[in-house]
Amino acid sequence: MKYRLDRYCRQISQLGYGCMRFTKKGNAIDYEKAKKEILLAIEKGVNYFDTAYIYPGSEECLGKILYENGCRDKVFIATKLPQYLMRSSSAIEKTFQEELSRLRTDHIDYYLMHMLTDHAEWEHLKTLGIEDWIKRKKAEGSIHNIGFSYHGDTDMFLQILDAYDWDFCQIQYNYLDEHSQAGRRGLQAAAGKGIPVIIMEPLRGGKLVSLPDKAKEALAADSKGYTPAELGLRWLWNQPEVTCVLSGMNSEDMVNENIRIASKAEPGHFTDEDMAIVGRIKQIIREREKVGCTGCRYCMPCPKGVDIPGNFYYYNLMYMEKKSSARFEFAQNMGMRKEPGFASQCVGCGKCEQHCPQQIPIREKLKEADHALRPLPYKIGIHAARKMILH
Repeated sequence: MKYRLDRYCRQISQLGYGCMRFTKKGNAIDYEKAKKEILLAIEKGVNYFDTAYIYPGSEECLGKILYENGCRDKVFIATKLPQYLMRSSSAIEKTFQEELSRLRTDHIDYYLMHMLTDHAEWEHLKTLGIEDWIKRKKAEGSIHNIGFSYHGDTDMFLQILDAYDWDFCQIQYNYLDEHSQAGRRGLQAAAGKGIPVIIMEPLRGGKLVSLPDKAKEALAADSKGYTPAELGLRWLWNQPEVTCVLSGMNSEDMVNENIRIASKAEPGHFTDEDMAIVGRIKQIIREREKVGCTGCRYCMPCPKGVDIPGNFYYYNLMYMEKKSSARFEFAQNMGMRKEPGFASQCVGCGKCEQHCPQQIPIREKLKEADHALRPLPYKIGIHAARKMILH
């Protein structure tokens, strides 16, 4: 296993274990199976384990495995405060104590504000006294590092990054999402501040493993013999700004295979030919796109707050993946911002079209995107969720 350093020069395995996708046995996690997989990972050098309060049974399962097998001191535990559920300082403390109990530990190594999408969410936590609370927890040793996980656009990520002295952050990042969400610009900004970056969804939940046949053929023709998963993981580990890549491993074969790759990959190992293959696969995947938007953002800012690249990204995603999963991701990431940036906010001024290098008829395509992404049930659902979560 290869390791990369966190902010305080602690060695983190560059492959982390994502604990959201443990195998279920009926309605519960298959404990014995998860135990074998986790102990194998620890034996092979994985030392970063990521869970969350809202992953059903995950914290309890991980805590029990580490406690009963005497492994707690061999690993770093990362878990998350469901900040979107917090309404008081007492709720923060109660949730944290419950997590310590579930995990059978007296401290969390890496504690995250879960799923920030908007700077306003951090401002809300500040009104609940989160900064003083973090300071106390760090002083007493029950939290070692504080960070946040993020789903939103790049500009908002940069605002949150500058809003506090974070010890680390966690972003969705892969070669298909290179310029969406926090994106490469966010990754490099965090690294520029000396903030370690943990990567989630490195293979887009398996979408970059189940490639179109045409893409699989292009990859098979390459002399390296990389599998789709190996290509995606190596693309990430080629970047020195990446600290740790999480994988939701749920079989011993997957653990062994990912560790094999992680034991060889390092910054700068990707060749020009490897990058060309990635480019070709992205091109094949994007042949299904509805809008030829490159995410360059020359169209921004919109005077009415429309997130033009964001709407087009999720609109295209509907035709590259399942429509329902793209709509859900749109609702989660775009819909839960304080200022959501919906295409319906467009007033047709045309300013954006004057700056688009691709000469996209943006106003027309925004109408198409909004119609596709927000059919009536989704409009109702997003509206209800915003009323409940955004205070």
